[in-house]
Amino acid sequence: MKTLDSSRNFLAIDKEYSNLEDSKIVIVSAPYEHTVSYGKGASFGPEEILKASAFVEFYDDEFDRELCFDVGITTLEPLDFNNLINEDALFLIEKTVSNLIDLDKFVITLGGEHTISSAPILSHFKKYPDMCLLHFDAHSDLRDSYEGSKYSHASVMARVCEFFPPERIVQVGIRAQCKEEADFIKEKKIKTFYSSAIRRKIHGENWQKQIVNSLGDLIYISFDVDYFDPSIIPATGTPEPDGFLYSETLDIFREINKAGKKIIGFDVVELSKIEGLSHPSLTTARLIYKLLNFAFK
Repeated sequence: MKTLDSSRNFLAIDKEYSNLEDSKIVIVSAPYEHTVSYGKGASFGPEEILKASAFVEFYDDEFDRELCFDVGITTLEPLDFNNLINEDALFLIEKTVSNLIDLDKFVITLGGEHTISSAPILSHFKKYPDMCLLHFDAHSDLRDSYEGSKYSHASVMARVCEFFPPERIVQVGIRAQCKEEADFIKEKKIKTFYSSAIRRKIHGENWQKQIVNSLGDLIYISFDVDYFDPSIIPATGTPEPDGFLYSETLDIFREINKAGKKIIGFDVVELSKIEGLSHPSLTTARLIYKLLNFAFK
């Protein structure tokens, strides 16, 4: 497996702390974009995140440490899909992530469109059959197919439900879906925390704790950045109003740590590029590093 050097890797860290053998954390870039239906550019997301990460500080005051030097973070060369689409593209990602998990690595997968997420979810589910799935998104992504494709970004969680117990899925931030998806959620007992319900305080003042109470002890996270309000992340394919802020989102992960639950891996998807606008990429890169600090509490 080829890795990126400090001029291109996550956080721009030296080889001593970013080689594959010694690093506990591995970042896989999956710049796949085949079914995006509105704004385009998700295939540039991983590269933009890596570029921006060079400006993320190593030190985290909340944890009083420089995690990247404590455990090491290596970044692989981006996956080359070479015209692979649908099942073939997903197989490449799943095989890569599974091989890394077998090496006892903590794996982060960067997309690309949300379609890619079913592959690392499957890889982790094979290793951790008791895990649950925490899904951040503006959309529930539960359509059986969209625009003629069962492998659409709008159908990724429907594909996940074909191999993963849907009652172990917890969705946060949903605010755009069709009736088919709403019915599917009720039928399959998916735990969905709608944006409108959170804002109406249906889940109480500490909605973050209610989310964590719905989760098991082992947590895989799939994070579509359009979960955030467009004022925070406008650079995404389908931005939706009434989203969430960075700080209130971190409180979910603080509650995970308080509850003694464990993050076992995650993917971050759907960042696109807006020329001349840098803060979405930097925010996403910082989110990834912050999530790693929570995972390695």
